[in-house]
Amino acid sequence: LNIHRHMLSDPSRAVETESMMKRLFGFEKEDLSSWHRLVCLLNRPTDPASLGIFRFLFGMIMAIDITQERGLSHLDYKYLDGAPVCRFPLFSFLQPLPLDYMYLVYVVMLFGAVGIMLGCFYRLSCLMFISTYWYIFFLDKTAWNNHSYLYGLIGFQLTFMDANRYWSIDGLRNPQKKNSQVPLWNYTLLRFQIFIVYFIAGIKKLDADWVEGYSMSYLAHHWLFDPFRMILPNEMVSLLVVHGGGLCLDLSAGYLLFFDATRPFGIFFVSYFHCMNSQLFSIGMFAYTMLATSPLFCYPDWPRHFFARFPEILRPVLPLTSPPPQPSTSCVYPVTQRTSTGLQDLSPAPKASKTRFKHKLATLFTILYLAEQFFLPYSHFITQGYNNWTNGLYGYSWDMMVHSRSHQHVKITYKDGKTGDVGYLNPGVFTQSRRWKDHGDMLKQYATCLSRHLPHYNISDPEIYFDIWVSINERFQQRIFDPRVNIVKADWSPFRPNPWLMPLLVDLSPWRTKFQEIEGSLDNQTEIVFIADFPGLLLENYVSEDLGNTSVQVLQGQLNVEIVDEKKNYTLQPGEQKQLPAGAYHKVYTVSEGPSCYMYIYVNTTEAALQRNFTKLFELQERVRNGTETEPLPPELQSLITGENEGSEANVMDPVVQLFLRRQRRMKEVKKRREANVCERLNRFTVKKYYMLRRAFLMTAIAMRNLAVGLPPLEQLTREVAFANMKEPETEASQDLKDEVGHDEL
Repeated sequence: LNIHRHMLSDPSRAVETESMMKRLFGFEKEDLSSWHRLVCLLNRPTDPASLGIFRFLFGMIMAIDITQERGLSHLDYKYLDGAPVCRFPLFSFLQPLPLDYMYLVYVVMLFGAVGIMLGCFYRLSCLMFISTYWYIFFLDKTAWNNHSYLYGLIGFQLTFMDANRYWSIDGLRNPQKKNSQVPLWNYTLLRFQIFIVYFIAGIKKLDADWVEGYSMSYLAHHWLFDPFRMILPNEMVSLLVVHGGGLCLDLSAGYLLFFDATRPFGIFFVSYFHCMNSQLFSIGMFAYTMLATSPLFCYPDWPRHFFARFPEILRPVLPLTSPPPQPSTSCVYPVTQRTSTGLQDLSPAPKASKTRFKHKLATLFTILYLAEQFFLPYSHFITQGYNNWTNGLYGYSWDMMVHSRSHQHVKITYKDGKTGDVGYLNPGVFTQSRRWKDHGDMLKQYATCLSRHLPHYNISDPEIYFDIWVSINERFQQRIFDPRVNIVKADWSPFRPNPWLMPLLVDLSPWRTKFQEIEGSLDNQTEIVFIADFPGLLLENYVSEDLGNTSVQVLQGQLNVEIVDEKKNYTLQPGEQKQLPAGAYHKVYTVSEGPSCYMYIYVNTTEAALQRNFTKLFELQERVRNGTETEPLPPELQSLITGENEGSEANVMDPVVQLFLRRQRRMKEVKKRREANVCERLNRFTVKKYYMLRRAFLMTAIAMRNLAVGLPPLEQLTREVAFANMKEPETEASQDLKDEVGHDEL
């Protein structure tokens, strides 16, 4: 692994007498020849400027993130006292505090983030932030992701660093800390961490599904890729730009940032990449956090040169540009010292210092931390219970966006342990998340929680069975867990493979190339779902009355289709097809020795008829407006001309006309929002953020008041919460445009 000098050394200006290794990496190979030399290298004095700027940006971003992705603005919805909610902590004993105390936890975290930003009581602020942050993080596995994990790691690292030596309140309070040098390992740790984020993410993208373009194929339809679609078909945009470009960027970004010659290109490409991600995904402040890390790879004194260009009148509020940094006991100084700032240094060189215990401890911490970070993404052979179709709990593996899932069918069956009565639960009952469907550990927690709630509904000793159908990276829809296993009493351990996890049918992956051919042969009104199942299992399904033309066709294996109402069975071989009655149940048995795969072909006849009516109404409306319609409109259609204002469709008696007018108005408003200019978009964004921050502040103030003086009368509390819930005027256009009649599951 070639490591640029900025990762391990103070990037002082290269001179002609330096060796090639010194010029490339910033240190000589002799610096790694002994433990003592390595301690001296990692504790080499370095300019604190770049680290101080990053500390400020990270603290500011985290303070903003707390009100958004961390959930302060809607905390009461998630942790309402007494709500019968099934939760998914990492450790079962970890439970949320009462609501008002949860607000206090967030206040402590917020003050910690602000303290980090300002460099005020720095160590205490870091401890306040990371203790509450990791508590919130471990409290809910359904909210885990890579960037939330990264925030916690950076906060943990900053706790041990001297990041308050530049542009900090602590520096104003303590002259010995102000503008004092920091040991090199402070930069080494952060740079290596960001390198790992990029490089390991690239390694994970060497997965066959990513390389072949199946992981994120839907992204190619986004407007951000319109320039590429001008020269490439959509399929090639997905394969070459989305998947190929993402792979190359992740593998090369760390190296591009480390080397002087390639750093401008690296900063440009990663900045463009993260700006695109901020528009493609709902990832909170992650894109901005990664943008803030890029300057860490520049020379540590870059802020001094940058802010030296600002007018003199702004100097009192800007970071220091002079004098050069002063010596610090945190560093190890050689007999002679060369300044790394590039500025004139008139101060005497510090005395040579010996390596002390804290220097050795810092070196050991750096080595162990980096080794752990390289090992953890590949530690899934230890925590095998968390492995499903993908390895490990999503978060610490850096497998960002490598896997996409779609759920076709989720059924939860309960059975009374005493009476034997069988019933069904609404998927997601007693939960606030959908993420449990893909993780065996969460499914076990969910089943255990349901077994505690159901006795309150006269269901004794409940048994819980899950039938969850998932497609990963555009494969067949198939079961992820064995539907015959009572999950309440099922065995699960974090250190053993999950025995009731169904294997991913990777042998059927080549069928994906045929899916596009099959779908391309269908008309626009016909839809299709590809199913794969295991021998000895059955799929019980109901065909809605809206789906008036539904059939099942075998692609591989052998099926036995039972029409429940007719009490008849039909055996189907590959290529054979069976029409299914609408408004009735049927069962599909896999009777072949190996897995079967088949497809449902259906037309939503109700939606198709509605679309035809909409087309006729639109054509009639256009003829009336341009004067080509000679016949007078009947009274029930007069609203096509007069009924376009908001709420006017409520006075229309014909439901089809009512839906038509509502859809027209919504499309008009959505178009207006999409075509809004920059000022209108900025105003809409500002108003939205204002009301979000307003609610977060008011609800926090109410909680702090409750803790300080007790609960007020219920009427007063109701008025206060209603005032906090006040929102900006909303219209239906603020919602996603959806058809009034549609289908989510067959």
